[in-house]
Amino acid sequence: MRVMTWNLWWRFGGAWREREAGIVATLERVRPDVAGLVEVWAGDGTTQAHLLADRLGGMAAAFAPTSLPPAPDPPEEPSQAGIEVGIGLLSRWPIVATEVHELPHPQRGGPPPTALLATLDHPAGPLRVVVACIEWEPAFAADQLAQSNALAALAADPRLDGDLPVLLVGDLNAAFDQPDLRPLRDVMVDTWTAGGGDPAAVTLSSAVPEAPLEATKQIDRRIDHVLARPGRPGGVVTVRRAYLAGDHPVGGRYPSDHFAVVAELEP
Repeated sequence: MRVMTWNLWWRFGGAWREREAGIVATLERVRPDVAGLVEVWAGDGTTQAHLLADRLGGMAAAFAPTSLPPAPDPPEEPSQAGIEVGIGLLSRWPIVATEVHELPHPQRGGPPPTALLATLDHPAGPLRVVVACIEWEPAFAADQLAQSNALAALAADPRLDGDLPVLLVGDLNAAFDQPDLRPLRDVMVDTWTAGGGDPAAVTLSSAVPEAPLEATKQIDRRIDHVLARPGRPGGVVTVRRAYLAGDHPVGGRYPSDHFAVVAELEP
């Protein structure tokens, strides 16, 4: 079971149309069974997740709006006007149910950030996948920790138990060993480490020309994650390997300001 997570950088950076070809080429090369997508756009009667699903040959797709990151107000350029920021999911298997969970944000306030919980019709039984993006700004560190706690509680909920692992994927804006993700370390397995991923790998790299160097807490760290827990108490999560994708320019341009994480799990 090949699981991927990728922050697609919404319509930021002024060249989102040009980047789309690199996004599609990377997804076609990796061919994930499940892909959790962050900073996905929605507008003009469709979503980026659904368009990508069609390009990949009819995968199932889901989308949920979120407030992280906030859409620019006013828009930075005309193609951003009226376009939502969201989180998305692509699946090789049918998506039979979705839930949108609001995450705590008392410091930042405003509209809530969200997590998308989907149930997939995997041949071995229901596969539960949570997709999320959480706070990154140091001024809102308490929000980030509260959101980690909320995600940990959601992923560990016994109602999600089954024969398959429960997955949590997304941009968590911290390395797995940083204090912000402590609640998740208590209940989830870092598939990167379990799969023998390069310990020096990063997903927000200063080598990318558009990298947000001001994000000193996140830059040159592995902040995008595929986490998993056993489907039942006492079970194990087996990871064959873990690696990066989207970490090289396509047509002279990086597809996103983030690299993607791919983990291959035993179902």
